[in-house]
Amino acid sequence: MSMKDRYGNELGTKSAAARDAYQAGMDSLMSATPGMDTEFQKAVEADDGFALGHISLARSKQLLGRGHEAKAPLARAKELAPGASPREQSQIAIFEKILTGQGAAALDAIREHMKDWPSDAMALAPATSVFGLIGFSGKVGREEDQLAFIAPFETHYGSDWWYRTQLAFAQIELGQFDEGRRNIEKALEDYPKSAHGAHIRGHLFYEVGEREAGLAFLTDWMKDYPRDGLMHCHNSWHLALWSMETGKHADAWRIYDDALRPGAAWGPQINVATDCPAFLLRAEMAGQPRQPERWREIADYATKWFSRSGLGFVDMHTALAYAMAGDGEVLAKFAESPRGATADLLPPMATGFTAFAAGNWQQAIGAIQPLLDTHERLGGSRAQRDLLEYIVTAAMVRDGQSGKARELISRRRPHNGKGQGFPIFGL
Repeated sequence: MSMKDRYGNELGTKSAAARDAYQAGMDSLMSATPGMDTEFQKAVEADDGFALGHISLARSKQLLGRGHEAKAPLARAKELAPGASPREQSQIAIFEKILTGQGAAALDAIREHMKDWPSDAMALAPATSVFGLIGFSGKVGREEDQLAFIAPFETHYGSDWWYRTQLAFAQIELGQFDEGRRNIEKALEDYPKSAHGAHIRGHLFYEVGEREAGLAFLTDWMKDYPRDGLMHCHNSWHLALWSMETGKHADAWRIYDDALRPGAAWGPQINVATDCPAFLLRAEMAGQPRQPERWREIADYATKWFSRSGLGFVDMHTALAYAMAGDGEVLAKFAESPRGATADLLPPMATGFTAFAAGNWQQAIGAIQPLLDTHERLGGSRAQRDLLEYIVTAAMVRDGQSGKARELISRRRPHNGKGQGFPIFGL
């Protein structure tokens, strides 16, 4: 009897226990529920010769921020690859590229792989979402590319909850809110425990400016989501932002200290290193006093995990943390040799953040405003990247240019302020 995953792909194991654990690991990975690595570990314990079990275990370790634990399962998968099916060999090669930092090559390999095996969701997944290979490609137009890549697979995935979740995110990022709403609500109806689904539903609330509704929805959903879930830190960030923007300042700081800050949060390092400075700056824009100790803490965390530039989205937040913590020398060194597809954006961001931290509003505006039209290159979501719009807007307000500030933020984020304005700036 052949073993298949729930998408109908043949699996290189004869063990029902290995298949069941592998499928549980897939669902956990695709929904960001706790236990993906545990399930893939069970799969290889049931069948040590199951190559996809090993490579998926390696991938789960990377996603969980424990990349150093991925070496052994990657090596075992490569050892087993010659005896695996062509699809499995191709998938192993894709994940090897991802695990060894060859993002562009991995994306090319995925595009080729999907021509032969379009229902291989595990191979497709790394090319989806704003943190995926397209999301971090560093290219102008990558949001359109994301949707153009995902949409044709509807033929193969239909109403599948994971596919609808990813399709919805791509649509929402492009302002296709009605289409995105239909897809994300259908996905959550079919698989309500998906943390990715809840997260993306939260993005829709954010994009259309429904702060109170978003806060209520995600607060309720998070009640049953364990702290060791992949999205606990980042979904808590959304809660903290909405709490701050709706005047629930004590709640916002409680969430930050309990679920975001280094040492308290459980989540991949990339979420801690980016969500913390993003929240701290918005809190300051909302009138909260600067928090030197918290800025110092997150700057030290950035040095520990991301002291070398290379990924624009992380570099943006690292530079911000250094600037707001007053680490001018560290920031100068960090920005003097930028790397990666968005290396050209780091120096002006460093200049602008330093100026903002010092209250040099016009210099901050001059450095950051030219980046707004192409900041999609940095990766991440619009809700994360509009930090740059917010910096320019806040600097304009503080420089006595409230009219220009209102025009800028209303043009750049027309839906987000609809009906309620932009209370974080007093606009």
